[in-house]
Amino acid sequence: MITAFVDGPVIKGDGQILEHATVLVEGERIVKIAEGNVAIPKDARRIPLDGRTLLPGFIDSHVHLCMDASPDPITTVLAEPLTMTAIKAAQFAKQTLMAGVTSVRDMGGRNGVDLVLRQAVQSGLIPGPRMLVSGQLICMTGGHGWQIGREANGPDEVRKAAREQIKAGADIVKFMATGGVMTPAVEPGSEQLTEEELHAGIQEAHKAGKKTATHAMGTKGILNALRAGIDSIEHGVYLDEEAVSLMVKHDIPLIPTISALYNIDSKGVEAGIPAFAVEKTLQVKPFHLKSVRMAHEAGVRVAMGTDAGTPFNLHGENLIEVRLLVERGFSPMEAIESGTRIASQVLGLDKELGTIEEGKLADLIVVDGNPLEDVGLLLNGEAIRLVMQGGKLVKGE
Repeated sequence: MITAFVDGPVIKGDGQILEHATVLVEGERIVKIAEGNVAIPKDARRIPLDGRTLLPGFIDSHVHLCMDASPDPITTVLAEPLTMTAIKAAQFAKQTLMAGVTSVRDMGGRNGVDLVLRQAVQSGLIPGPRMLVSGQLICMTGGHGWQIGREANGPDEVRKAAREQIKAGADIVKFMATGGVMTPAVEPGSEQLTEEELHAGIQEAHKAGKKTATHAMGTKGILNALRAGIDSIEHGVYLDEEAVSLMVKHDIPLIPTISALYNIDSKGVEAGIPAFAVEKTLQVKPFHLKSVRMAHEAGVRVAMGTDAGTPFNLHGENLIEVRLLVERGFSPMEAIESGTRIASQVLGLDKELGTIEEGKLADLIVVDGNPLEDVGLLLNGEAIRLVMQGGKLVKGE
């Protein structure tokens, strides 16, 4: 059956908006997009766009579906049975999809739950976003995320750890170049995996045709990762001119995950978040804001990623990141592109997703009103009227 989205504004995801366009979907793909009069088959399912806007499905480049966004999610996930983690993750996947996020990159799971969840979504067993997963994050002994990570020391052991993730079925390999906020007794700005260790792991991933990413807050760790050949920088709290210059030169994207620090800062210890995490958040916040602005002004590709699953960073509220980007100097169109076209590039799926183009997979959402005039519309679950994933309506009639 052909589905026709008829006569309305279409934000293509590439910086263009068509004011009165019709988009035809057949099977799982977009077969036509045009303004003006379009021949629509008589038996097509017609969806009028009157008063609504059609956009590409959003892509969250950094989530943790195994974490429940409780005040201390690492402690929670370690204390609960693995089966409970899996059940909760399936619910979080559905909530994410219903919010208009049709693809995600999961950046650290627990005991293979993320790998199985990806399989369940792919098979149609459960509803959820299209998933790329990293398996266990790779960190130094006692490094950031060690509680759910694969600890490794020295280039050879990091190489082995990368091979283990690839063997298990990871789509990407994630390394921990610096300390972070949610691990006690580590400093966010501290160097952790060395340049030599990162190079060994990244080289191994690239040999297998896998992309790599790094948690990197401190300047030294960011530079280590960039020199070692990393494919994306996650968080990037303490960027400097040298780091930004290398990111521009080698076209390395930044996934700032503003939502993570925003939610910790806004909720605080009163909501039960550990005091050490709140203290570190307040310490790094001004540097993070400066780094996001510096990267944006320099022309670094910035992709939407939320770190969903961290404290009060709820699955299904992912599109708050679009609003936060706008609040930090991005135009509404730039912020939307960060969650569509640019995010698809980060995932390596830009030939199939990220923009509304003929021949691409029909991941589409319909929103009441115009998010270019009010990006806050994207945070209203009721305003996300329809979600289509691969040509299949998964939300809306």
